[in-house]
Amino acid sequence: MTERAPVPSVPPVPAVPSVSPVLSVHGLSVRFRLPGGRRVAAVTDARFDVAAGECLALIGESGCGKSVLASALLGLLPGNAQTAGRALLGDLDLLAADERTFARTVRGRLIGLVPQSPAAYLTPVRTVRSQLEETVAELTGVRGGRRDLREAAEAAAARAAFPPDHLDRHPHELSGGLAQRAATALALVGDAPLLLADEPTTGLDRDLVDRTVDELRRHVDKGAGRALLMITHDLAAAERVADRIAVMYAGRIVELADARTFFGAPGPRHPYSRGLLDALPDRAFTPVPGLPPELGALPDGCAFAARCDRATDACAVLPPPHRAVACHHPHAALTEAVDRA
Repeated sequence: MTERAPVPSVPPVPAVPSVSPVLSVHGLSVRFRLPGGRRVAAVTDARFDVAAGECLALIGESGCGKSVLASALLGLLPGNAQTAGRALLGDLDLLAADERTFARTVRGRLIGLVPQSPAAYLTPVRTVRSQLEETVAELTGVRGGRRDLREAAEAAAARAAFPPDHLDRHPHELSGGLAQRAATALALVGDAPLLLADEPTTGLDRDLVDRTVDELRRHVDKGAGRALLMITHDLAAAERVADRIAVMYAGRIVELADARTFFGAPGPRHPYSRGLLDALPDRAFTPVPGLPPELGALPDGCAFAARCDRATDACAVLPPPHRAVACHHPHAALTEAVDRA
């Protein structure tokens, strides 16, 4: 287990769905202890809910802490990690759970994982079919005849568009896209209340991206109180299936927004969020200037200030959350824009 630290007393970023949450995260922070007494602030005071029937897409540049947050929810942090806060999946606090609970209760059953590196996730010496059959037997109780198990595994593969003529291949015989689809099929088997998809479209062409995220969305829309937390760099995929967007920068969630407002008019409110959209080829195709700060040497104030054309002296201190935006100078909200029209 990782070491627990006191919950920080920073005000929350408000964004509470109207439906009871499947996952409720309160002040989740992760610090990595390094030799020499250094600490890396990988995640700081993350606060969000994911409601039943909802897809929340967590976006941001590489290294901002998205996958560390996912690892914390799954109990997969290394031994030098220190966690704080709470992450409630029903009545279970994931940050306080032990490895036995994760292995027997959480992984696969309560949280289905589509991993970021499927080639490393799959067992290299076993075929995709054998891994699917084992997972189906363990998580669904299908233990009848060999034929029943085989048909259930093939149906699971079909959900992720994995071709049946590749089921008897080993992971090293698959392309990156096929490995991704195999991992997605395994994640969907248990119909877990929370599906956690960490870069689920890696290595896929556009048609397969759309098909994959649509299947993940169907997992949520089938009812039974399920939710999807999707970590992605693919903003087109996020726009296609997400209900809300959470933007992460330098370990902090800096904006929570309705997806239609975020991708439409008037757009996101945080300058960094706007920069992400402006960098898209079908928009301004203008990169965000500069580089993110090192997570081991974060400034006292706004971590984005050095890259922001709206920064002032006020940004030398950490911005308090204003509605769902952690910024001293956010862009106008929809209601404000309407008032001025």
